[in-house]
Amino acid sequence: MIKIHRVLIANRGEIAVRIIQTLREMGVASVCLMTEEEAGLPHTLYADEVISLGVGPLRDTYLNQDRIIEIARQTKSDAIHPGYGLLSENAEFAFKVEKAGLIFIGPKAVSIKAMGDKIQSKERCIRLGIPLIPGVQAEGLSDEKLLSAAKKIGPPVLIKASAGGGGKGMRIVEDNGTFAQRFIEALGEARREAKAAFGDDRVLIEKYIQNPRHIEIQVFGDQHGNYVHLFERECSIQRRYQKIIEESPSPIMTDVLRAKMTEAALKICRDINYVGAGTVEFIFSEQGEFFFLEMNTRLQVEHPVTEWVTGLDLVRWQMLVAQGEVLPLKQSEIFHRGHALEVRLCAEDPDNAFLPCIGTILKVAHQNLGPGQRLDTGYREGNGVSVSFDSLLGKLCVHALTRHLAIERMIQALKSVCFLGVKNNRDYLGRILRHPAFQAGKTYTSFVQTFAKDLLPKTLTCEEEALMLALPILASQINVVGEKNGRVADKIPDVFELIRSKLG
Repeated sequence: MIKIHRVLIANRGEIAVRIIQTLREMGVASVCLMTEEEAGLPHTLYADEVISLGVGPLRDTYLNQDRIIEIARQTKSDAIHPGYGLLSENAEFAFKVEKAGLIFIGPKAVSIKAMGDKIQSKERCIRLGIPLIPGVQAEGLSDEKLLSAAKKIGPPVLIKASAGGGGKGMRIVEDNGTFAQRFIEALGEARREAKAAFGDDRVLIEKYIQNPRHIEIQVFGDQHGNYVHLFERECSIQRRYQKIIEESPSPIMTDVLRAKMTEAALKICRDINYVGAGTVEFIFSEQGEFFFLEMNTRLQVEHPVTEWVTGLDLVRWQMLVAQGEVLPLKQSEIFHRGHALEVRLCAEDPDNAFLPCIGTILKVAHQNLGPGQRLDTGYREGNGVSVSFDSLLGKLCVHALTRHLAIERMIQALKSVCFLGVKNNRDYLGRILRHPAFQAGKTYTSFVQTFAKDLLPKTLTCEEEALMLALPILASQINVVGEKNGRVADKIPDVFELIRSKLG
């Protein structure tokens, strides 16, 4: 068994801060990376040691594999934790880390490669008897043969890049009278986008499932052949094929369905001798069928949801498994408690196609968060938000006894959190949480598009605008009136809440 004493975190922002927190509790030293424009971000302040990557595009900084490994050696690190994104699912990087005599805190390179290619992973699932969406995964097919296959599947069909995710290289083709022409056009678009994003223009085609849910299973494996699941998360609320709200348990989950989905996920883990944290993702149809989508061979952005409902520290588990230890618990010892929600606060404009926004954060407010509420963020006052990195400002997470209480707790938590100075999606998330369909558990991947008009900000009347203008004056009277007239002070929260409700 190996003891890790020092970890280089090959990542940044909130996930780097999150990893440092667990490393501190375990008495393990941390080394963080930064670019010059990231000076002053929390992860550069919390780590035991920080190494600058200088300036330049990602390929020269956070994606420069050889340089990162050399920094690990120079800082006498025992291991590298890749976080999520960036190099976390790069099989070549995992192999180089191992070859350099370092520990990669994640699965083996062969497992990453096995599940990183959508075509090969689906062929594996066919062999294992795991349900797949009807489609064509074969390599080397011409455009004409793919079109022929698409016609047999029947529209709508989904064209999807084999090598990547995040919505890149993905197109939906519907039957609008020019299916063949549109399919060939979309095929070219998807291939070009996939080539630019992943260096690989291979695609697969599938039947597009109408109004599906996106449900994923958190799995863990150790180096001794033990495997467990940590239940499911539903991640159906998405924009541009990227998740913005996650929860556990899924509103539609039953004991029978959970048993089937978790067994399918664990079957994959056993087949590839999986080690560490992973997530097996499924599409769930309106007809009650589930289909394998992909496997993410890393820690997920939404892992706090699972931590809330299980009471476990997933980063600690990653560390223990990387050191060669046996999984801390058996399946029968892992329990699901209550309901957890996570929302992704992003620097983007929901009313303008979710375009990323930049600026300087003037104020980060989250001091009033209460029990069962947690904010993971990689920013503080004075930090700049640029287009160099992902738009994620932070993840707000809550836990409560029931789904209804968790939603109410999240709505209240959103009121206590703000990132002033940069336009973001906080109010938009609040409108989703208040929507009757969301509260009823009708959460589909098409939710944002279906209810686009409902989710627009409300237009204020002249009287409401006047009330907003008067609010600062009214609020200032608290100090003047004080205890002389507590009734005025008591009204202030009501006025705030009235305006907030009018704004949606």
